[in-house]
Amino acid sequence: MLGTYALSAGYYDAYYAKAQAVRTMIQRDFDTVFQEVDLLVSPVMPTPAFRLGERLEDPLQMYLSDIYTIPASLAGLPAISVPCGLSSKGLPIGLQLMGRPFEENIVLRAAYAYEQATNWRSKRPVIRS
Repeated sequence: MLGTYALSAGYYDAYYAKAQAVRTMIQRDFDTVFQEVDLLVSPVMPTPAFRLGERLEDPLQMYLSDIYTIPASLAGLPAISVPCGLSSKGLPIGLQLMGRPFEENIVLRAAYAYEQATNWRSKRPVIRS
């Protein structure tokens, strides 16, 4: 950790400014989309959930498992994950709902309506040790 600090200490200001510029671009893109729609729906992950205790050896692949949830975090958008199925191996699959900034009520109402209209909330994967 000290090495990471030593390598980046002199570049903090430049990295921070670039990161904020990217965040602003992402927020503007979402603002444009939300002029047309109230909610965005996406998978939570590009793959089903990992098995209990499982992890990928490749750090990049592990990072990419969050690829659909990162944009909402970067843009400061309210988002929620609800169960929407099980894979052929019985692993959970999630559905992500994202809304406009400060419209958590719409996201929560949509998630609740989806859960009431489906029975996925009552399905449980088989946990094997």
